[in-house]
Amino acid sequence: MKGKENRRRVVITGLGLLTPLGTGVRKSWSALLEGRSGIDRITAFDTTDFPVKIAGEVSDFDPKDYIEEKEVRKMDRFIHLAIAASQMAFDDSALEITDDNAERVGVIIGSGIGGMITIEKYHEILLDKGYRRMTPFFIPMLIINLAAGRVSMRFGAKGPNSAVCTACATGTHSIGDAFRVIQRGEADVMFAGGTEAVVSPLAVAGFAVMKALSRRNDEPQKASRPFDADRDGFVIAEGAGIVILEELEHARKRGARIYAEVAGYGMTGDAYHITAPSPDGDGPARCMKLTLEDAGVSPEVVDYINAHGTSTRFNDELETKAIKRVFGDHAYKLAVSSTKSMTGHQLGAAGGVEAVFSALSIYEGIVPPTINLDNPDPECDLDYVPHKARKMNVEYALSNSFGFGGTNACLLFKKHIPD
Repeated sequence: MKGKENRRRVVITGLGLLTPLGTGVRKSWSALLEGRSGIDRITAFDTTDFPVKIAGEVSDFDPKDYIEEKEVRKMDRFIHLAIAASQMAFDDSALEITDDNAERVGVIIGSGIGGMITIEKYHEILLDKGYRRMTPFFIPMLIINLAAGRVSMRFGAKGPNSAVCTACATGTHSIGDAFRVIQRGEADVMFAGGTEAVVSPLAVAGFAVMKALSRRNDEPQKASRPFDADRDGFVIAEGAGIVILEELEHARKRGARIYAEVAGYGMTGDAYHITAPSPDGDGPARCMKLTLEDAGVSPEVVDYINAHGTSTRFNDELETKAIKRVFGDHAYKLAVSSTKSMTGHQLGAAGGVEAVFSALSIYEGIVPPTINLDNPDPECDLDYVPHKARKMNVEYALSNSFGFGGTNACLLFKKHIPD
């Protein structure tokens, strides 16, 4: 790795989103700024016997709008979402991939769980009808790296290709790792982000028996309530968030629109528990601190934090504690919001989606709200931008992601000011 003074600078030139707020960046971003929730009753399967009946589904998405019908059947939904979001980001970037540059364009797209819907479907077929009725595409449909693989094939991206699987930190780690690839000079352009499609019986049942999910079934839009004293768990959701990362001079030469610059990246481990965060917030705090150090900036320059903010008791209190530990008195001057209050928790896709939201906050000068914050938890006493979006100049935005197994990832974005 080159010394910090010699690192190549990396910018974001394309955005792609699928969230429960809608298919496409503009649809999701507009709904987010309006403070609308994308949470509703589950339609993907019969929830009659389930204690949890709500989720965040991307209800307006049709994979056939992006993929040939015969190919749709050869992929799990998490791959459909990754391809669609990548197509959006590619189109938005106005990038061209040719024989001359294909080896300098790579892909790092991850998923927390991968093809669970496919596993459920074909396990049932195996039991009912025998192995001869299995599809030969079963394994390529479900393995996590096939999202990155399919995207590389679609666009002819022959550079570094990888997949991250770090639970709810996946999307952020994917973007951070892709950022490092460009910094090191191993590629000029990277597709990066996360995708997830787990609104399925197994996933909902699994999280439900852990008592991790909200059971506010009669008020779906009010179920995800980060930092609120009445929160009772997170809301599972699906979606994808993909960015095009590009070396700064490469982007300048082709006159690309630049949403923001990636300034820093950090990752740590709690080494504490398989699902619970460490009670002192040490892992997340060190992760934020390392990210700021990587960027070479002081805590006081940060204007906004897109919090992990899951709407679980432990996460929200401990993330707040960690922010105070890193930022000191400046913690009370920060705008901190959880967009999961509207999207639900998209697991491995969350970090990719929230990176897009963070970049747009910088680019458009507006911070999305935390909705449903009606009765703030006394332990959560920062400025969480309650209820309404806030217009403000955002020079630096930090995006936090923390996952099961104690894995933590943070990205710092900054406003790009042309020289």
